[in-house]
Amino acid sequence: MDAKTFDKSKLPSRHATEGPERAPHRAFYYAMGLTRGQIHQPFVGVATCWNEAAPCNIALMRQAQAVKKGVASAKGTPREFCTITVTDGIAMGHAGMRASLPSREVIADSVELTMRGHAYDALVGIAGCDKSQPGMMMAMCRLNVPAIFIYGGSILPGSFRGQPVTIQDVFEAVGRHSVGQFSDEDLDELEHIACPSAGACGAQFTANTMATVSEAIGLALPYSAGAPAPYEIRDAFCMTAGEMIMELIKQRIRPRDIVTKKALENAATVVAATGGSTNAGLHLPAIAHECGIKFDLFDVAEIFKRTPYIADLKPGGKYVAKDVFEVGGIPLLMKTLLDHGYLHGDCLTVTGRTIAENLKNVKWNDKQDVIYPANKPIAPTGGVVGLRGNLAADGGIVKVAGMKNLKFTGPARCFDGEEACFDAVKHRKYKEGEVLVIRYEGPKGGPGMREMLSTTAALYGQGAGEKVALITDGRFSGATRGFCVGHVGPEAAVGGPIGLLKDGDIIEIDAVAGTLNVKLSDDELKKRRAEWKPRETGSQSGYLWKYAQGVGPAREGAVTHPGGSAETESYADI
Repeated sequence: MDAKTFDKSKLPSRHATEGPERAPHRAFYYAMGLTRGQIHQPFVGVATCWNEAAPCNIALMRQAQAVKKGVASAKGTPREFCTITVTDGIAMGHAGMRASLPSREVIADSVELTMRGHAYDALVGIAGCDKSQPGMMMAMCRLNVPAIFIYGGSILPGSFRGQPVTIQDVFEAVGRHSVGQFSDEDLDELEHIACPSAGACGAQFTANTMATVSEAIGLALPYSAGAPAPYEIRDAFCMTAGEMIMELIKQRIRPRDIVTKKALENAATVVAATGGSTNAGLHLPAIAHECGIKFDLFDVAEIFKRTPYIADLKPGGKYVAKDVFEVGGIPLLMKTLLDHGYLHGDCLTVTGRTIAENLKNVKWNDKQDVIYPANKPIAPTGGVVGLRGNLAADGGIVKVAGMKNLKFTGPARCFDGEEACFDAVKHRKYKEGEVLVIRYEGPKGGPGMREMLSTTAALYGQGAGEKVALITDGRFSGATRGFCVGHVGPEAAVGGPIGLLKDGDIIEIDAVAGTLNVKLSDDELKKRRAEWKPRETGSQSGYLWKYAQGVGPAREGAVTHPGGSAETESYADI
């Protein structure tokens, strides 16, 4: 395929490069060193979330150069651009976390605007962190031009006195330090060696969960999401993605051909099978929304309920993403799920082939214990469970991977905001058996739906991870473990029951039955709701104010626009 034989008459870039009236536009491209031939080839946006905010993003620029070489080798014209990332690990535990989930929307919006404004024909998106990955996939589905997703890769594990460690261990060490079980010197040593390379957090936290999703949903090349960031093979995957995107343009294969209801079910399956992050319950509905597909938290939870837990990964298990890659990668995981009837094999992928065709030659590796056969799982049901009840009509979600007790009943201890709860935990001002309630942290109420890793990790570090429960209308990190229920909806800011709770109310959590209830009568809840008054957040201007005005409920993905179902004109068809 080359510029002489490729027909641009139906591609968006024709609006910027073709005909006498586009002479001024071409002049700008000549100013950047492009040749006549390059200007008349298909334009491929190469979007990265590169920045110097965190190790998950720092390697993305290098990978973008490999993508561009691949595009150019297949007679396309790559146009690189960057978008933002807010990195959860550094935003964690303070007001900066309010920027995290909203950044997903900014990433999707900014990629859309860059593509629209410059009339690019296709998109290769490279992302490395919790919100940048779903944000990039959302943009791909929204634009619906041929697209390939590339994960920037995971970090390598650290080694602390002969034991492998991840950033989770550092967060939990803060809790151990607060009760005198970890010295200043111990903490200093651990923080220096926990993150020894570029790449996203190494265990099955949100970044690696969404990376696993990218292959299962069909938007990433097989094996590409498993290779750690420092591995040179990442450049080979990127080069291949650049070549393959030109083939997708030729075949007119688009994201909405790939991201179907079945593909979303495949994505939810791998989340459950790996004990992945509860945040997938937020991001999968948002990706579906861009395609005009109804797929909310309860649809995700149904998949979780019937999927075996088969990957022994941190935080509930003992291995990290590097280990998965080295024993066979995500295709090994998907192969056993497919062979035992848990995946839809007929879903199309960016290879131009189906899931089943991609996995045809994958052989089971019986010399490893990272991934179990799907018919001999670690546990019969998924590592993540959806909950519903009079305290959560719009649902809640809990990660149960690695937990022994799946039921908890106790009196509520209510906190309006994470800081108040963290202070109580730090000073051990709580009792075993309590259900700590953190509210007014939902999408609107935060605003921004913060993660609570600082609090949950401190509890675990103090040895109380399964001696108390915690529920919130906010979120939890993929690194969270213990009896922690997030995404409780309706959120407190809109008058949800979580905002009506009082200290001492008895809360019942049952991850076996999938229920979350408070032992109050309907009449009592109705009475409290009549007395409840909405409260203002501290964000009365700027982006967080704007976000709070338009964001929807967590159940539907906390999205901010009508989505694909309301679309009357597709960018891909302009």
